[in-house]
Amino acid sequence: MTTEPSKWNVTDIPDQTGRTAVVTGANSGLGIVTVKALASAGAHVVLAVRDPKRGEAAAAGVRGSVEVRRLDLADLASVREFAAAWQGDLDLLVNNAGIMNIPESATKDGFETQFGTNHLGHFALTNLLLPHITDRVVTVSSGAHRMPGTPRIHLDNPNLTGEYAPMKAYSQSKLANLLFTLELQRRLADSGSSVRALAAHPGYAATNLQSHDGSALRRALMRVGNRFMAQDSQAGALPTLYAAVQDLPGASYVGPDGLGEMRGAPTLVGRSPAASDPATARRLWTLSEELTGVTFPHPAPITAA
Repeated sequence: MTTEPSKWNVTDIPDQTGRTAVVTGANSGLGIVTVKALASAGAHVVLAVRDPKRGEAAAAGVRGSVEVRRLDLADLASVREFAAAWQGDLDLLVNNAGIMNIPESATKDGFETQFGTNHLGHFALTNLLLPHITDRVVTVSSGAHRMPGTPRIHLDNPNLTGEYAPMKAYSQSKLANLLFTLELQRRLADSGSSVRALAAHPGYAATNLQSHDGSALRRALMRVGNRFMAQDSQAGALPTLYAAVQDLPGASYVGPDGLGEMRGAPTLVGRSPAASDPATARRLWTLSEELTGVTFPHPAPITAA
């Protein structure tokens, strides 16, 4: 009689002693779970959060080496300040923060808030920190990049001016996360860098993200779904952690292995054709550079000692 091998979980995270990680949106939900897992494995983890007081409260419940730094992804000045203050090596950047299905609004720089926060803020942060990054960048996307209606990047109207809908904007931002990862990995490989860009999605995880939905009906439906269908935040963070510590190829995409990738153990998953288009990825990158004023820094190749 044979036994089925156990599924990957936090106990499989290798020793992270000596490694430094930054996790955005780290004071709640998937972010704080990611912080706790990495810190308990020995990493020094920086909680990059918009509200330092909430960040400190969250950090107080973490066993291990952590610190809190302010980062507002909806304000490029804050992103630049965070990156400019960084000194030394950074092994891992986890672009975890995100907002979902909110009413139409704009960031401090005038971008549609979901696109500006979920994509442009992380785009700028990653490129500004890239000279310090030694191992990998993991960006959290979503199964919403496949939402009905054929999500696409509105390159001629990324702010969705005159055509805004909360789910449309969210899907665009999550598709942008995957195209960003694809183009970042291409640029890293072409520059001779050993740094890898990967993406992950949590499936259907019950977090406070859904509570900010701009639709009362969707909020009600999500409360029911969170209670009876979703996996908890500990399980939802596993794909991110798997992408952060496993030896995976660049541009890999990790999600749950269950039906519809809604729940389950982390595994490599596919992405939509729209999220696999290198031409669109390059065009999005060019647009993102123009909008943020931040460009790819061409990191030096990392050679063996």
